[in-house]
Order: sequence, then structure tokens, then C-alpha cells
Amino acid sequence: MSRLNFTLEQEATGSRARAARFQTLHGEVQTPLFMPVGTQATVKGQTIHTLKATGSRVLLANTFHLLLRPGPEVFRKVGGIHRFMNWDGPVLTDSGGFQIFSLPGSRRMKEEGATFQSYVDGNVHLLSPETSIGMQRAIGSDIMMVLDQCIASTAPHAEAEAAMELTHRWALRSLAARGDSLQALFGIVQGACHPDLRKKSAEFLRGLPFDGLAIGGLAVGETPAERYEFTGMVTEHLPKNLPRYLMGVGTPLDLLEAVHRGVDLFDCIIPSQLAQRGTVFTSQGKLHLRRSVHKFSEEPLDPQCGCQACREHSRAYLHHLVKADELLGWHLLSIHNLAFYHGLMREMRASILQDAFLPFYERMRTELARTDSENPSVTPKPARIFHYPRCGDYEIHPAGTGGFNSVRQISSGEVMHSVNRPEDEANRLYVEQSFLAGRLTAAGVPGEELVVWDVGLGAATNAMAVVRCFERCQAEAGTGALRALRLVSFECDLDPLRLAARNAGYFPHVRHAAPQAILAHGHWTHRSGGMRWELAQGDFLECFAGAPPPDLIFYDPFSFKTDSALWTAETFARIFQACAPKPAELYTYSASTAARVALLRAGFFVGEGVGTGPKAETTIAFTRAESAAAHPRAPRLLGDDWLTRWRRSSAKVPAALSSEARTEAEDRIERHPQFAPASKGL
Repeated sequence: MSRLNFTLEQEATGSRARAARFQTLHGEVQTPLFMPVGTQATVKGQTIHTLKATGSRVLLANTFHLLLRPGPEVFRKVGGIHRFMNWDGPVLTDSGGFQIFSLPGSRRMKEEGATFQSYVDGNVHLLSPETSIGMQRAIGSDIMMVLDQCIASTAPHAEAEAAMELTHRWALRSLAARGDSLQALFGIVQGACHPDLRKKSAEFLRGLPFDGLAIGGLAVGETPAERYEFTGMVTEHLPKNLPRYLMGVGTPLDLLEAVHRGVDLFDCIIPSQLAQRGTVFTSQGKLHLRRSVHKFSEEPLDPQCGCQACREHSRAYLHHLVKADELLGWHLLSIHNLAFYHGLMREMRASILQDAFLPFYERMRTELARTDSENPSVTPKPARIFHYPRCGDYEIHPAGTGGFNSVRQISSGEVMHSVNRPEDEANRLYVEQSFLAGRLTAAGVPGEELVVWDVGLGAATNAMAVVRCFERCQAEAGTGALRALRLVSFECDLDPLRLAARNAGYFPHVRHAAPQAILAHGHWTHRSGGMRWELAQGDFLECFAGAPPPDLIFYDPFSFKTDSALWTAETFARIFQACAPKPAELYTYSASTAARVALLRAGFFVGEGVGTGPKAETTIAFTRAESAAAHPRAPRLLGDDWLTRWRRSSAKVPAALSSEARTEAEDRIERHPQFAPASKGL
């Protein structure tokens, strides 16, 4: 029996719109209903008093973000989210499935759950059906959501079907994890834009003891027309005696169309997000408060609205706040947008109860599509197009809110260090993980030269991280106490470095004499004489044979797509031979199975490297097994779990190999000493 005591009050004539009510642990809910998004246990820019004043009844909070901060221990100590944020109304918690979908580069999906790296402290977490429900129980929400695998709504059939089946298995585990909790639990219908999958998913979930059912996987790539079509398609297969929730949708027009198709509950960040940009919904159409037409207007935002923004302030004042980027402007416009949403939902409910929804729908679908009819936009003059500086096939690529810039190859579209601050990734992935500073200052080896290969000079981010590390060590320990350092950078195209050096204002790391010397002379020596940086210009496969054997290899060429020849087993085997006189370690950003297989086939011992930015793992490779055991970080070599996953792969080795070569390559992996019983302790 449902924990919500759901009552269907009225269904509209000529429409599937419906009015209902249900009881939660913190009060009654009347539908149709919009839920403001309070991701971090707060709706951005609002207090509980302003939320109640707008008509907010149920808030949404997010399990993923609250798991990372403040964490389950806080909620258990204070007694749940209601006491924590002083909210006495119902709360619905999303499971974190959409957030996992939003981080494709930093999570690994498997049957157990999703492994991802925290954006708060860098720690790796597992979000499984059990941990998600456990966190939601600690939060104490009135309605919990099962963990689902959300994918793009435009995903191909096979991918959508696999994600749907995983969502179904996780739904069963979520029900089991809920146990005897009095909190309600909703299942989530998936299946992307494939009618057979949506029907199959709805039929599977309606046979389970859920307290409500949600429609997930929309508003993630499809057109509005497709969204409306699939919303109606799903509600046809949902039971009438449970609430229906369309996740993450949408505009006022989206809500009207979905209610027409039988949906009860909604959430979306649009009211606050558009308010931050200076945009509001009104009875006169959508207004953009940044427009100068409002600069002298003493009118209220919306003469038919009684919210605080409309009662107390003119458009001129709100225009000023928006143009000045004042937080008060965001706050007031959010109040108005939320009030508009809640007012629209109340009007829809009243029209359903009066059995007058269909004419209301026909009228409002036109009104909600209006723009500012009194002040129509004029076509602006063509703006002068700004291009970021270029050099050859490369251009500066701004990273937006991250506050750093990268270099983009125009022909391939690939960006060097596209997500993380380049200096941060260079330090964490290469300099810190290799313990470069410790090797330079290690006692007993001051006369032994340390050789570092920098494969893929690019804009010299990694090389300059090495230079800065040497200079810090020299300042702290003195030149005589350091090992001599020889850095060899390999690059066939110097245009990325030329671009960065000519535009040092965009790239702080090149504000140093060394990059200019490399471009002018091909080498640079530190004034102490303790470090020499050399450039090996040309094809790496032709250059590295003449380079001194390395101790460390920072392997940072472009991806397999762009530099495929540098990611083959044959190339890694040649590198392995070049390292032969002494043990060497290779560090790379890639954690792909193909790269790791190529390294293993070449003879390297391969382990899991630190995560960096959105990457949950990188890769470390050793020419000798004992080097892995002696490494200060004690990295975990790939083991039986990786080998088992590799055996199940449909692309264990490159498809281009002949049948005989494929068998030999697979046998080489199976017989690698890394996977032998004697190596398990490494």
C-alpha cells in the first residue's frame, strides 16, 4: 500500500490533466505542483520565509551534492534536513543519477554503482542504490528517488536499453535498501526517445511497490515536441492511483503541456537560473530586464502579480540591480519567477477541479509563448566578431568560469587541458605524483642526473611545472644538494608554444625566460647550472632513440584520435627498450583500457594513477615490478578485477590485428607477470 495515501480528485474532460492530493510526513500536497530546486539544502538566494511567501510547498534537494557536503553524519546528528534548514514542509530528494550523468569524464559506471571523484576534496566515492538510499534516509526527505542511469535522450537503442535494464535492477535494490522506512520512494521510467523501451520500463516499474513513478531522461537533448510526445506516451502506461513526476522540466509552457498529458509534479532550476540572467515570466510575456527600454520605467514587473518584487519595486530599479550585478536583483527576480510558477500551477488546479482545463490550456499555450509585446526587440546591428588569437592550427580556448585558458587544435577540435586548470593538472598528475621534488633532494644521489622525458610539449605546461619544481627545491635546499636535472621535451609542432608565448597574458605559466629560450635556441640552462631543458623537435618516434634513457616519462600527447601512432603497443615497446639501462616510470592522463592494454603488451607493469579534475583515475606504468613496490605512493597495480572486466570486453585488443596476432596479444596479457600469483603483493 502506498505511503502517500494518494487521492485522485478530478480528471479533466478532453485532456489527461488531473488534480490530486496526497499526504507526506510533513503535510499534505495538492497537485499539479511545482517544486523549487534546493540542491544544497537551499534554493539559491532565498530564505524559507520568501519561499513560503511565493507559495512554495515542496522543495527538492540533491543527494549527490549533500553526500559530498555536509555529508550524512551532519544530517544524522541534527536530525534530518527539515531541522537542518528550518523547513517544515515536505522535501523530495533526487538520487544523484542526473549528476552522475553530468560528469561523463569523472565517473565509472558498473553494476555495483557509479564511482566518481568528489569536486569538494578529490576523494573517490561510490554512489550505489544502497548508498543513495542510505544517504536519503539520513537526509530524512519525505520522498526518495531510486538511483537510475540517466543517459542522453537521443542515445541509440542499444545504449538506452542497457541503461534502462540497469535502472530496473537498481530499482529493485533501492526498494530493498528502503526497508521499513516511512519515507515514500519513487521509481524512474527510462528508455530515452524509444517508444518500446519507455513502455517496457513503465510496465516493469508499475508492478513494483513504489509510492509514485517519475519520468526521467527528458530535457537532456530532445526537442520540445519530442518531450511532449514521450511524456504523454509514458503517462498512458502509468497507474492512475500513484503520483507522476516529470523530472527536471521546465518552462511554464513545458509544465502546461505536461499537465495536459497527465503529470502531477515538476522541478526545474529555470526560475532561479533565468532570474540570475535578468529574465522573468509575466502575464505580459517574458521580460528581459537587462534591456535599456526598462531603464526609466516606473511600472511594476507584472501588474497582475502581488509578489514582493512587483509590490515594492519598479522595473527601472530592477533593471538597475540587474545591470549592476547586484545579488538583490537575482533575489527579487527569483521571488517573482517562483510566484509566477506557483500561481500558474494553482490556476491549472482550479481549472481542472472546475472541469474547465481544456479551454484554459488552449488560451494559456498561446499566452505562455509570448515575449514582451509592448517592447518588441529590434534586430541589433551585426556585432564585430571577436576571435581569440591563433597560431597555425591552434587558437586560445577560454574555459569560462574556470578562470583559465587552454589551447585548442582547430582541425580536430581537441583542447589541451580542457577541464582542469592546466598548471594544477601538470602538478598533480606529473610533478606531485612522480615525487619529483623528493627525487631531486634525495640524499645519496646528488651526482646522478635525473632525466625526465616530456612527451607532448604543447604549450609547455608540464615542462614549466618541472622548471618551477626545480626552482622551488633549489631555493629551499641550495644548488649543491640537488640532483642534476635534464628535461627533454618532444614536440613536432611548436605553434602551441608560440601561441602561448606571444599571449602570455592568457597563460601565466610562460612568463619565464625558459620558454622563449626553447623557441629561440632549442635549449635552456638554469643559471645555477643544475638543470638543462632541451627540445627534441620532430616526430617523437624518430627522435627519442637519440635521447638519454629516462627516469620519468610524462606522457601527454593528444588523444588516440589525434595521435594514434603514439598509443600503440609497438610504440610503448620501443619506449620500454629505450628505458632498459635503468628502471623508469611512465605517467599519463589516459585511463582507457586500450592504452593500458598497449602498455601491458609492451611489458610495462601498469597501475592506477591519481584522479585529476573530472578523471577518476589516470595511469602509472613501470618498467620493473620492484619500482611499483618501492614507489612512495604505493599505487595499486591492475589486478584480477580489471582482468575480469577486460576478458568480458568485445574489444580486448586492436581490431586491426590478424586473428593470429590477436590471439598472441591476448595471451601476452594473460601471461603478464603482473597477474601472476607471486606479484599480488606488489
